[in-house]
Amino acid sequence: MNYPSKVKIVDVGPRDGLQNEKRPVSAEIKIGLVHRLQDAGLKEIEVTSFVSPKWVPQMADNAEVMHGIRRKPGVRYSVLTPNMKGFEAAIAAPRDEWPDEIVVFGAASEAFSQRNINCSIAESIERFRPVVEAARDKGIYVRGAMSCAVGCPYEGEIPPSRVDMLAGLMKGIGVQHVGVADTIGVATPVKVQRALEATLRHFDIDDVSGHYHDTYGQALGNTLASLEMGVWQYDTSSAGLGGCPYAKGATGNVATEDVVYMLQGMGIETGIDLDRLIDAGVYISDALGRKPNSRASTAILNKRAA
Repeated sequence: MNYPSKVKIVDVGPRDGLQNEKRPVSAEIKIGLVHRLQDAGLKEIEVTSFVSPKWVPQMADNAEVMHGIRRKPGVRYSVLTPNMKGFEAAIAAPRDEWPDEIVVFGAASEAFSQRNINCSIAESIERFRPVVEAARDKGIYVRGAMSCAVGCPYEGEIPPSRVDMLAGLMKGIGVQHVGVADTIGVATPVKVQRALEATLRHFDIDDVSGHYHDTYGQALGNTLASLEMGVWQYDTSSAGLGGCPYAKGATGNVATEDVVYMLQGMGIETGIDLDRLIDAGVYISDALGRKPNSRASTAILNKRAA
């Protein structure tokens, strides 16, 4: 099997991982997590989101976090901006505090789109259009997240044809890269491959990534199935943080530590120091008052203790 020789990891823990935490997490802690992730070798970090604090109170300190991070050369810092108001807020700061990349998110499920962002899929695309145009005009890279690409908590299984449609719509408004997201963690390897095949009708392999939640313990298998297709970019979350507020029982993204351990064991380059990555996961988990949700982290921490 010819796997990619290198893999790019986007750690979404500071944003996707923390956004649903009920307990407030200070800007200082979030900044500390970003610093520890970049010190571990992460070159792509999803830092925060510019959304209404009414809907996502955990991200109300977005500008403070962007202002506070110590930027490292070669690291790309991304933020979620679901509409023009969010995008304008993201670039209201001085230029050196702007994000390098923005993320817009659509869903392959009509019901999920309505529950998550209160509009249809078609309406969401029209909402993103001026955001994408404005970002690209300012030299900011645009990534699109395709939620519920395999399953939806309201509609059940999502056929690949819906992913095909959404990928085409995203391409049509100028989105440069898309992530195939198993938002509620119900996917299995063959289903993920079908969703990726639908996406690859519109985007090159270098412009597609996987974003897999681990609700049923399938995320590593889904990552391996994606690697077999040549996909070499993945969203993961430090300490397995995260979940989905619209899907009861959905757990966090696959843990960055587990993916890095697997890739290193396969001889695939990530540029990430696993020990320092584990320390970053311990740092944020301690701040949240729990243990890291990562099997690799648990095993290595037990070894250290022994």
